[in-house]
Amino acid sequence: MDEPQTPVTVSLEDLRKDSVSFDTLEQAFGPSSLGILLVKDLPPEFIPLRHKLLSYASYLANLPEAELEKLSCPSAKYLTGWSRGKETLKSGHYDTLKGSYYVNCAFYQDPSLQRAPADSESDDFTEYTAPNVWPAETQLPGFRATFEELCTLIIDVAVLVARACDRYAGVNVEGYERGYLERVVRGSRTTKARLLHYFPGVLMSPVPLPAAGDDSSVSDPPAPTTISQSTKTTHNNDNDTDTDPADDWCATHIDHGCLTGLTSAMYVDESTTTTTTTVFPDPTASTSTSPSTQPPTLPFPPLPELPGPSSPTSGLYIHSRTNAITKVSIPRTNLAFQTGEALQLVTRGKFRAVPHFVRGAGDGEGGSRDDGGGEGGGRGARIARNTLAVFTQPNLQEIVDVRRGLTFGEFAREVVGRNM
Repeated sequence: MDEPQTPVTVSLEDLRKDSVSFDTLEQAFGPSSLGILLVKDLPPEFIPLRHKLLSYASYLANLPEAELEKLSCPSAKYLTGWSRGKETLKSGHYDTLKGSYYVNCAFYQDPSLQRAPADSESDDFTEYTAPNVWPAETQLPGFRATFEELCTLIIDVAVLVARACDRYAGVNVEGYERGYLERVVRGSRTTKARLLHYFPGVLMSPVPLPAAGDDSSVSDPPAPTTISQSTKTTHNNDNDTDTDPADDWCATHIDHGCLTGLTSAMYVDESTTTTTTTVFPDPTASTSTSPSTQPPTLPFPPLPELPGPSSPTSGLYIHSRTNAITKVSIPRTNLAFQTGEALQLVTRGKFRAVPHFVRGAGDGEGGSRDDGGGEGGGRGARIARNTLAVFTQPNLQEIVDVRRGLTFGEFAREVVGRNM
């Protein structure tokens, strides 16, 4: 029996020195790979930034529904700001198991930018051209600064991974534009970040889609998603997207950008921590000088992090090139980078997009634990899972398929069309 594949790991210093070998890149991203590269020895600020932002995910998700609604952006197809229950699962139900907070990362180019510039060709890409929506500092002090700082760090590392890919493609891909991927990642105004919170105690039946002609019980679904994490795929094995129940937290899909930066997931027992709205001062409350009504002057404290999930089967899984399903664990001190479809196009298949999914635990994460077993909490625990993905992708007018003259915007429309 073949040994299961494991992710390839390189150091940040190796990337900086351009000393990552072509063999290593093929093992990470090539035709027989898992399509994922781990980067270790990150700047020292990464660890506290990760802990802080993933803690904010729990604080954010526990804001009152009325406040979360103010942070939603229907005009951006719910792909800017807060989103929950707007995507559909393969079962045909709205997904209420997780909440997402989407942020446009144009600030990487200019701190004053909160969206990609709009033009006539981007009229139907409001998910990129709508400005970011941020909670008030009186609600989540320090949230925006932490979010932007961590995303900037992740994109900085993605630029180095892109440069390594350029070195390889310059030798192995005929007609490859020198420095293409580094230029695209460094100069993108459409890179998108997604902060995810998988709720505890919500594994009851999701909200069903309304019957034909019935718009009374559930709001209309948003327009088709065009950013990376929503590109679903099918496989030629028995564990196909439409039949495999394992991908219950996030269905099998491939990203359609270039490189996706991922933090390791953070597991929190929300039964033992204060993440409810009692920690948030109400901006409309009395202006009394009582400490209970004064906004905090410092960011909220990071939450205690559990050693891991309560079930060894929950987490990120990758469909390998040989159709094997491999569970991948990302160390807390590392970043992971996955390949997307745009990178596959640009390298003419030398680097391949990777199908992956997230599996829940049934009664641990995303639910209440009563048996006291597993790493992630004891009797009565309510385990939440928080993580961050940063989808680096070309600007809408960037050519991603030279042979067809296809821009990234046109390619994104193709993705929507084949998934409708």
